[in-house]
Amino acid sequence: MLQSRALVIALILLLSTTLPEVHSKSIFERDRRDWLVIPDAIAAYIYETVSKMSPKAGQFLADAAQTPVVVVTRNFLIRETTKISILAEQLMEKIKNLWYTKVLGY
Repeated sequence: MLQSRALVIALILLLSTTLPEVHSKSIFERDRRDWLVIPDAIAAYIYETVSKMSPKAGQFLADAAQTPVVVVTRNFLIRETTKISILAEQLMEKIKNLWYTKVLGY
């Protein structure tokens, strides 16, 4: 039982999600900056499946997802991926401008 709880906690940390935010966006309606939608959707699917089989285990998952360690980790990942995404967008703009000015001569 302890091993399965440890596995569930590790899975939650890996997917780094909080349940209230899981259903906020669809996978197909995401912004480029929102890279955590897919792990959130996977976590929601796992939660729903576990909850259907065992409501007690589902409640344990919900409680574990709200622990400070998971919330802090998820917030850190969101913050850092947002920074990386903004830098990637700026780089793409610079490459596009360079392509148009130097290569195509616009």
